[in-house]
Amino acid sequence: MLIESPPKPIGEKRLTFHNLTWPAFKQIHSLLAANTRARFTYDHGTLEITMPLEIHERSARLIERFILILVMEMGLKLKTMGSTTLDREDLLKSAEPDNGYYIQNYAQVADHEIDLDIDPAPDLIVEVDITHTDLNKDSLYASMGVMEFWRFDGKNWRILQLQDGEYVEGDRSPTFALVSKSDLYEFLKIAFRDEIAAEMDFRQLIRQRLQALN
Repeated sequence: MLIESPPKPIGEKRLTFHNLTWPAFKQIHSLLAANTRARFTYDHGTLEITMPLEIHERSARLIERFILILVMEMGLKLKTMGSTTLDREDLLKSAEPDNGYYIQNYAQVADHEIDLDIDPAPDLIVEVDITHTDLNKDSLYASMGVMEFWRFDGKNWRILQLQDGEYVEGDRSPTFALVSKSDLYEFLKIAFRDEIAAEMDFRQLIRQRLQALN
C-alpha cells in the first residue's frame, strides 16, 4: 500500500505576466497596489503578483520578530523597511520583499526617505516563498546589491551572502552570527503555538549567550 505524503501548504497565490515594459508594469502597479494586499515583483519584463496567505504572513511576521529580538538584545540600530517598493529602473527590476532592513548602513539612511539611485540597498532582505515562484530572486537581489538575503520556504532557512556579485550560501548569518539555523526553527516551532513564550525563551537564550561572551 502506498502512503501519500500530506500536501504542502499553500502559502501564496501568484499571477504572472510576461513581456511587460517598465511603463506598463508601473501602470499596473499604480492601479492595483493601493487596493490590494498583493506584492509586486518585476524582473526584465516578467511581473509576478503575489497574494500572501496565512502561513506566509505568520512566517514572515515571526521571522521579523526573531530579527527584532536579536537587534535589541545585541544593542544594534535598525531601520525597518517592511515591504517598501524597491525600484531600480536602470536594472529593470522592482521588488516588494516581505521584510527589509538597514543595519550596517543604518547611520547612512536613518534621517531620510530612501532613494535607491543614491542610497545603498537594504542590508538584509527576507522573502518567504512557500509555493513555487518562477522568478530568480537570488539574481534579482544580488543585482540590487543586497548584501544578505534570507529565504524561507516553510521548512528551510537559506542564508545567502553577496560575494563578488553572487550569493554564497552559509550556515550562519554574518549579521547575527550568535544564532544558528536550529535557533530559528525552534523559535518558529514554539511561536506557532505560543508567540509570547517563544519570545521570552529566545530573549533569555540570547542574553545567556551574550553574557558568556563577556
